[in-house]
Amino acid sequence: MYILYSLLLAAALLLSFPWWALQVLRLGKYRSGLRERLGFVPSRLRGQAGHSIWIHAVSVGEVLAVSHLVAELQKRLPRTPVFISTTTATGQKLARDRFGRTQVFYLPLDFGFAIRAYQNALCPHLLILAEAEFWPNLLHLSRKRGLRVAIVNARISDRSLPRYRRFRWFFSKVLGEADLFLAQTETDAQRLREIGAATDCVHVSGNLKFDVRSSAASPLAEDLGRAVGRDALIIVCGSTTEGEEEVLLAAFRDVRKQFPSAVLVLAPRHPERFDKVAALVSEQGFTVIRRSLWTAKRPVSGGVFLLDSVGELASVYALASVAFVGGSLLPGVGGHNILEPAQYGVPVMSGPNTANFREIVAIFERGAGITIVTAGNMAPELHRLLGDRGERARLGQRARGLFLENTGATARTLQALEPLLPAPAEDS
Repeated sequence: MYILYSLLLAAALLLSFPWWALQVLRLGKYRSGLRERLGFVPSRLRGQAGHSIWIHAVSVGEVLAVSHLVAELQKRLPRTPVFISTTTATGQKLARDRFGRTQVFYLPLDFGFAIRAYQNALCPHLLILAEAEFWPNLLHLSRKRGLRVAIVNARISDRSLPRYRRFRWFFSKVLGEADLFLAQTETDAQRLREIGAATDCVHVSGNLKFDVRSSAASPLAEDLGRAVGRDALIIVCGSTTEGEEEVLLAAFRDVRKQFPSAVLVLAPRHPERFDKVAALVSEQGFTVIRRSLWTAKRPVSGGVFLLDSVGELASVYALASVAFVGGSLLPGVGGHNILEPAQYGVPVMSGPNTANFREIVAIFERGAGITIVTAGNMAPELHRLLGDRGERARLGQRARGLFLENTGATARTLQALEPLLPAPAEDS
């Protein structure tokens, strides 16, 4: 089965090679870490082998989710190396900033030769995969080598569930390679069992993202807060995707009739869209200030501040009078993380398409800690909240309260992982 999978994967890569070449040569995507993806182990990782822990977190969201878990593992096993792999460049940058360059690398392609190279170099005792990273060869070769394997913060999205069901005959074998599944919710746990995970290996531990704490004290947040002014109304729209910026700019145009000095902070999800969004803002007749070109001495009032950077959005949410979390207005994306603004006690708005965070959004809806909007009522809802300081305070307090009530997933995850952890290394 795994030989056939490898052959199909190789064929798929060959057929799609022109597209990949275009991404690398023309757009620069995937160029970073290409050698690592092909199985060439960087020298910075060597010399640290010996019953290590390998954690894979795809991108920024997953890196943030496991960050507290990584810290606790390092505290519990100070002499055990903990390595973190990512798939995306943005995730790689954040992981290096948080955990150090010598512990972080790009996940190799799911071929035996590439995976074995890293297994030989790192000598992992435990492999931890975050959320839904069911790479067949990685799981199979890890089990074959004698590694313990755990899937933490596991989730099965509405969009991927039909595919898993259709190929259950395959995924039941793949999931059988893992020792432990720690699901975010009971729904996710049931879906894991449905697609082939062994019932006694699946447990609910909660969502690690509730344990993530972002620091509001960043240089940008401090500088921008001074530039805007203490009493200014700031609308922070984070992780926006294709088609949402037009809706948000139209709503902001309407808002400025009543609140002319209001500022819209616009943070597109994907860095490759920064230039396109900047052009759109200018075409719509707004003054656009790009974070990459901005100096702290320049005041910001009544325009659009384009956050064309990576890793600074979480701190900027702390400045928001109202925060909108993107990827949710239009179908197809499934929404992004509403916890980043909620932790600061900021009123949170989201579109109706939030399948990726269905349980988190459901918790906030039940607790009246989120405002769900559409393209049609975005402007009226912004008017209502910006004009009512008391309502903003009540919504923000409820959001923060719900955030704090659902913490503890990291402690439950550590407890469940305990039997799989390597023994503490002895002093040499």
